Amino acid sequence: MRALRPDSAALAKLDLYALIATAPGSGADADVDFVSRTFAPGHGIPEDPVTGSAHCTLAPFWAKRLGRTHLEARQVSPRTGEIECTLVGDRVLLRGHAVKVIEGRMFLRGQA
Repeated sequence: MRALRPDSAALAKLDLYALIATAPGSGADADVDFVSRTFAPGHGIPEDPVTGSAHCTLAPFWAKRLGRTHLEARQVSPRTGEIECTLVGDRVLLRGHAVKVIEGRMFLRGQA
């Protein structure tokens, strides 16, 4: 998975929001249940370092295959990130370290 070298120009031409690659944890990543990488060059993101939204899809996928609702994941981008994923009903709870990249407030018209 770490050796994966996608063609960003070719991916950018596809009608995809993002491409997620995943595999079971093995080798240097045998201490986690699964690994992943996420690419979205069509949206200006050649590779996302750690993608919470991708793990909301990956957690149910791997939970079904592994027969567990609590999983340890690693996104093996060059920056790498650890994500603890827990399925609770139809929700996926994610836990890990985060970097705040934007902060703001949203106001809806007609709301106080």
